[in-house]
Amino acid sequence: MEPQLKDSVTDGIATVVISNPAKRNAMSAGMWRALPALLERLAADPAVRVLVLTGEGDTFCAGADIAALREPGDEQQTLAVRAEEALAAFPKPTVAAVRGFCVGGGSQLAAACDLRFAEEGARFGITPSKLGIVYPSSSTRRLTALVGPSTAKYLLFSGELMEAERALRTGFVDELHPAGALDERVAEFARLLASRSLLTQAAAKEFADGRPDRDAHWAEQARGSGDTAEGVAAFLERRAPRFTYGL
Repeated sequence: MEPQLKDSVTDGIATVVISNPAKRNAMSAGMWRALPALLERLAADPAVRVLVLTGEGDTFCAGADIAALREPGDEQQTLAVRAEEALAAFPKPTVAAVRGFCVGGGSQLAAACDLRFAEEGARFGITPSKLGIVYPSSSTRRLTALVGPSTAKYLLFSGELMEAERALRTGFVDELHPAGALDERVAEFARLLASRSLLTQAAAKEFADGRPDRDAHWAEQARGSGDTAEGVAAFLERRAPRFTYGL
């Protein structure tokens, strides 16, 4: 089977599956190259309210296809950074559903998501020190913001794998679930996110990611959206709100 990214949309939830089972879902150059365009298409789809990123089978992603690193130049790393940045900039909530190995480029992608839910037994690692590769500065800053300088240095200096329980303690993982329970929990949470105000979520995402200059933009969006009026009315009427921002 050719390495590929599979996507589907159901009930407002877009699911992107990293599929390269012959190499534990390692990302080929073609997959890195395809991800930004795929994300752009899903971001523009008004039916999409949430994005879930996962891997096929029992592995999230074992990183970049190492065979490609034998080629001259640094195209593979450039493509990976572009894909990571496109995922981080996705304007709607993103959740990584992680089982098995989440290593190298896999951790790079998981860190670019807003949230990471993992299955017990998952293992996380960032391994450039094993290959003599300089990890990109933007990726290092994102990792450090997520887990703090000490854990970021531990991962980058050693290249050692981190167990899921430690990943939860350090903040790399937001929720940890028993084997067999991850898909149900991610689906449940994605449905919850899809039912909430995308106006609130999109603004909160930009502010949390360091965009305080966008206050005026989001105030204008709020005035024209109708979400606030709908949310208040639904609360007073004791019913589920029907938010329409972004539709």
